[in-house]
Amino acid sequence: MTRYILQRLALLPALMLVYSFVIFVIIQAPPGDFLTHYVATLASSGSSISMEQMEALRASYGLDQPFIVQYWLWLKHLVVGDMGLSLEYQRPNAELIGEQLAATIALALFSFVLTWAIAVPAGIWCATHQRSFVDHLLTIVNYVGVATPNFMLALVLMWVGFAWFDISVTGLFSEAYVDAPWSFARVIDMLAHMWLPALVLAIAGTARLTRIMRANLLDELNKPYVTTARAKGLSEWTLVLRYPVRLALNPLVSTIGWYLPALFSGSLIVATVMNLPNIGPLLLRALINQDMYLAGGILLIYSFLTIIGTLLSDVLLALIDPRIRMES
Repeated sequence: MTRYILQRLALLPALMLVYSFVIFVIIQAPPGDFLTHYVATLASSGSSISMEQMEALRASYGLDQPFIVQYWLWLKHLVVGDMGLSLEYQRPNAELIGEQLAATIALALFSFVLTWAIAVPAGIWCATHQRSFVDHLLTIVNYVGVATPNFMLALVLMWVGFAWFDISVTGLFSEAYVDAPWSFARVIDMLAHMWLPALVLAIAGTARLTRIMRANLLDELNKPYVTTARAKGLSEWTLVLRYPVRLALNPLVSTIGWYLPALFSGSLIVATVMNLPNIGPLLLRALINQDMYLAGGILLIYSFLTIIGTLLSDVLLALIDPRIRMES
């Protein structure tokens, strides 16, 4: 296992190099650049800049260089840990991302734990109590959860909170703690506000994972080894939890590779609707304004999380299922 993990980690630099090039191609694909958008914004507000000023800005930002030169300069800075300067904010990208990082990680972990803490037990219960009232009820709830867009659910909850309880459910902090430095009181305030956004982000994933867990466990419960274990006198719950559940978890564990970066972005539309201070809205603004170095840095983080998440999935699959071997 150790050798397999080291081999996968050794491939990480090459994969990140490929991803960095693909990302840079994608963010350069739209017509125009940051200055084109900036000039259009100035024109809409009745202002303008001269052609000489625009060319000077283009040269200072390095936008007058060929594509491959721009990519090489960006890559050279990334290798030494410099994510570059945001063209819009005129601040280091690492600093901008770092300001959103703590809240983003906390919300992602909270949503991930909530999803699995609900989905796995619910799937096990539905499979072991097939066609019961609870099974039918959870089936209906799961279908509604999958069919309802998260941003619509967020809007409904925001309306209910404001209209019925006269409270605001946007953001992760009270007004007094929005710009306050990190402290124990600010962490407590964040946790008090985090449960609702985490629930909104977790609902669709919970509904899907519950159905997957139920279907896989039902398939395992009908296999001969389960009948043999019952014949040997194992109690029902000991049998279910020791063997079929471990095998039924395989498809769920394999989803961590794409689920981790999706949670990290905080579901872009939900984060925008609920005014969540995470990296998702920052990426959206960078893409709209063609702030290519900020957008590229965030997308590179998502690529890194996908690689790490996939490796974590493979390792966990080998640990929970002895039939899977990473090495000969």
